[in-house]
Amino acid sequence: MQSRELKNHLYTQVARIGAALSSPKRLELLELLAQGEKSVESLAQAAEIDIKLASAHLRVLREAQLVQARRDGKNRIHRLSGLDVSDLWVRLRELAESHLADLQLAMTRLVAEPGRLTPQSARSLLDKVRAGDVVLLDVRPEAEFRAAHIPGARSVPLDELQARLRELPRDKDIVAYCRGPFCLMSDTAVALLKRHGLRARKSPDGVPEWRAAGLPLETRAA
Repeated sequence: MQSRELKNHLYTQVARIGAALSSPKRLELLELLAQGEKSVESLAQAAEIDIKLASAHLRVLREAQLVQARRDGKNRIHRLSGLDVSDLWVRLRELAESHLADLQLAMTRLVAEPGRLTPQSARSLLDKVRAGDVVLLDVRPEAEFRAAHIPGARSVPLDELQARLRELPRDKDIVAYCRGPFCLMSDTAVALLKRHGLRARKSPDGVPEWRAAGLPLETRAA
């Protein structure tokens, strides 16, 4: 192969990743899979698209080797092909936030206290959780909590929060997190907690952000 043909081939292979990432819905599917493996049906429901379209997007991600699939009876279960794919999503989102004014503006509307995760802020949060000064709530579905969660977090899925309010202390700060900065479940949780007189705020960072920052995670139910 001539040198120009070889270079063209090399760039073409890298461009396969870029092409697979060029769809907003495929990015959302990657973010969902960064929480743990999921069926096509659950991905379609979470992304609010039909199963046929979800399957088509997943096929593109599989062809780019970003996603793998396995059979579980009649279901096809998808997962990221590696933790580096989760890190790629986080870095891509951070790059976009650094350079795109439109995204920065949208994030200020979504996150009351924007700011990236730092080792210092993470250590401070973990210290407060371990000391019992802060209750850390993971409001994602329980299966995602079991797959991986921030150390010391308590699993209270959003759809169970109303019924489990009595479990939460009124004399401590409550920090809720979900799938990351774009996830709105924690916003809904914080609004519900505040309506019932609890001291609550959102942490915009989720499991993918902690993983990308090299911070500890737990992978067993707690």
